[in-house]
Amino acid sequence: MGLLHRHHVPVRGHRFSIALYKNDVLCGVAIVGKPVARMTDSSRVAEVLRLCTDGTPNACSKLLGACARISKEMGFDSVQTFTLETEHGVSLRAAGWIEVGKTSGGSWNRPSRGGRRDDQPLCVKRKWVRSFTDPKANQIPNGSR
Repeated sequence: MGLLHRHHVPVRGHRFSIALYKNDVLCGVAIVGKPVARMTDSSRVAEVLRLCTDGTPNACSKLLGACARISKEMGFDSVQTFTLETEHGVSLRAAGWIEVGKTSGGSWNRPSRGGRRDDQPLCVKRKWVRSFTDPKANQIPNGSR
């Protein structure tokens, strides 16, 4: 599956990973770990770091739903992920995730902390969340369609 991911290098570490099979054939994987943004509370929030399928119908939604259920069972308050602005998010919506905003994009390097990798997309990203503690957080905000 690593050969199929479009725009990222392998992750370093994770909390859990899952695989999806159809008729004994691997058709998708997901890796959930600590949030990448350093200001996000990693003791309360899990993050889907990678999700990759071979194109099997509904595989993304099944994996995203399973990631949310497992994160909830592990005691996290929420699980989040980010997509490129150009990705539509249909699988996320189908799995009950809500788009809550966009990042500003760009490099994380700063004069005070250089050395961050810049080999990933630096474009604007869309943030998606499944909250397990605040039911209102899972409702579609007004005007976000």
